[in-house]
Amino acid sequence: MFSKACEYGIRASTYIALKSLEGTRVSLKEIAEQIDSPVAFTAKVLQQLSKNHIVESVKGASGGFEIATSNISKIKLDRIVYAIDGNTVYEGCGLGLKKCNANEPCPVHDKFVQIRADLKNMLENTNLYDMTIGLEEGLTYLRR
Repeated sequence: MFSKACEYGIRASTYIALKSLEGTRVSLKEIAEQIDSPVAFTAKVLQQLSKNHIVESVKGASGGFEIATSNISKIKLDRIVYAIDGNTVYEGCGLGLKKCNANEPCPVHDKFVQIRADLKNMLENTNLYDMTIGLEEGLTYLRR
């Protein structure tokens, strides 16, 4: 449902949040490695996240990316999705038809209405801190 850039954006933000909770800034190279993403592509994603005030970029020898610990529980996943993909995850046809609506639905239109509502609810109610909990305990992963 998400673009590849959005998937990497969520994973990168989660990793940065985890390291920020540990008091550490992380480099572009480390982030790309930890989320299994090409460095150049990760740089573009991080640029979007920085531009939208989700992550902070610190320049210099001790620079890198971080998120203020006071913001980690305030940043919801819907904000990351919107920064990378806009509202596209909530729009469009589930089968990719150019014209699909309640008056002229595709075969899965009504089911996708509920799926999108559930997805929107999850994205609006899950924050970056929630995403780090399983990582800290080794129960969830950002790469395989």
